[in-house]
Amino acid sequence: MKTQSRQRFASITGVALVGVLALSACGSDNNAAAPGNGAANAADCPTGTLNGEGSSAQKNAIEQAISDFQATCSGATINYNPTGSGAGIKQFIAGQVNFAGSDSALKDVAKAGSPSIEQADADKTCGSPAWNLPMVTGPIAVAYNVKGVDKLIMTPSVTAKIFNGVITTWNDPAIAAINPGATLPAEAIKVFFRSDESGTTENFTKYLHAAAAADWAADPAKKWSGKGEGKEKSAGVANAVKSTEGGITYAEWSYAKDNKLGIAQIDNGAGPVELTGEAVGKAVAVATQSGTGNNIKLQLDYATKEAGAYPILLVTYEIVCSKAKDPAKATLVKAFLKSFAAADEQAKLQAIGYAPLPSAVQTKVASAIEALS
Repeated sequence: MKTQSRQRFASITGVALVGVLALSACGSDNNAAAPGNGAANAADCPTGTLNGEGSSAQKNAIEQAISDFQATCSGATINYNPTGSGAGIKQFIAGQVNFAGSDSALKDVAKAGSPSIEQADADKTCGSPAWNLPMVTGPIAVAYNVKGVDKLIMTPSVTAKIFNGVITTWNDPAIAAINPGATLPAEAIKVFFRSDESGTTENFTKYLHAAAAADWAADPAKKWSGKGEGKEKSAGVANAVKSTEGGITYAEWSYAKDNKLGIAQIDNGAGPVELTGEAVGKAVAVATQSGTGNNIKLQLDYATKEAGAYPILLVTYEIVCSKAKDPAKATLVKAFLKSFAAADEQAKLQAIGYAPLPSAVQTKVASAIEALS
C-alpha cells in the first residue's frame, strides 16, 4: 500500500474562505482570468464534447459552471448526468464517461466481499493515475418540515437516533431538552433517505459514525443503513420532505434552500452552529489531505468541536485521468476544470447553496489541473 501523505490545512484557510465569500457578497464584474486561476478565455477555448456523470449533490454547481464555460467557449459542449456518485464511478471505470463526479474520493481498499478496488480500477482504465480533484464544497443540511418550528437544534446523538428510528416523534423529550421554548408537535417523524448509492449518504453516515458512534454503529457507506423511506437522488428526498408534514432528511444545502425547508443548527459540543458559508469554511480548515501528489483526497473531521464550525459537509471531486488517451479530450477537460476551479466561478456558488473551495485547496487543485495531459 502506498504511503499516504497527511497535510493539515492551516487555519488561514478558513479566513481565506471568508474573504472569498465577502467578495462574492459584494459581487464583481471583473471576469479577467488570472493565469491558472481564472475563468475561460475565449481566445483559448478548445472545441469538442465531454461527457460526465455522477454526484447529484453538485448538480446545481456544475450546471452553473457548464453554463458559464459554454457561454465563453461556444464550440464546447459539456454534458453531465447527475445519476449519483456510485453510478458515476462505475461509468468512469467502465470507460463510458470522460470524468466522474463523486462526493467521496476513490477508495484505496476493497469493499467487504468484493475484490475490486476503485482507485486501482480507475487507474487501469485510464492507463495512468486517476486523480481526485476537489471542486465543490457542499454542506449537508439536516432539512425538515415541521409546522411552527422555525428554529431547530440537533446534536449528533439526537440526529443519529432520529435517522435510525429510535426517536420517532417530534415532541420526544430528547429533542425538547435541546430546544427549550420550542413548540414541538406530537406528530410522527417521517425520515426520507437516498435510495440510490450516494456520496451524500456516505458523508452523512461518516458524520453520524464519527460524532455519535454510540448511537450509530453502522459503517459509513453509499448505501443507506438506517430507517425511513427511500427516494431517488437529492431532488427526490428534498421534494418528499417539502410535501410531507413532519418530514426530515439529509440533503445538500442547495436543495434545502431551493425547497424552502427548515435547516437544523448542529451542536457538536461547542454550541449550536447555523449552516453558513463561514461556518463551513471553519470545518474545512481542519481537514487533512491524504493521497500523494496531485491526487487530492481530503479527510474531514466530522467530530470537530471547533467553535463556529458546521461539521456536516461533503467535498465533491471531479475524477479524471491524469494522462488522457485522447489529447483533444484532455485539452477540453483541462480548460473546463480550470474554469470551474477559478476563484470568480467558485465565488458564484454560495448564492446557489455551496461554499467556495478554501484558497489553500484551490491552489493545490489549480496546480493539479495544470499538470493534466
